[in-house]
Amino acid sequence: MDKTPWVDQDECISCGLCIDNLPDVFRFADNGKAEVYAPAAAAEEIIQQEAIDICPVSCIHWQ
Repeated sequence: MDKTPWVDQDECISCGLCIDNLPDVFRFADNGKAEVYAPAAAAEEIIQQEAIDICPVSCIHWQ
């Protein structure tokens, strides 16, 4: 994987869409915000389509 997804937790509203769509990649952190815990568990294209593109506050980015 060339890019790694990350969640800007200051922007995250805890909607859970990324977790619902990609539970093997995302989970809720102890603070109730989404976090990436297994970035290699899905292809970049899937992460883009199923998490980054649908995030209502655009808090998931590539680094």
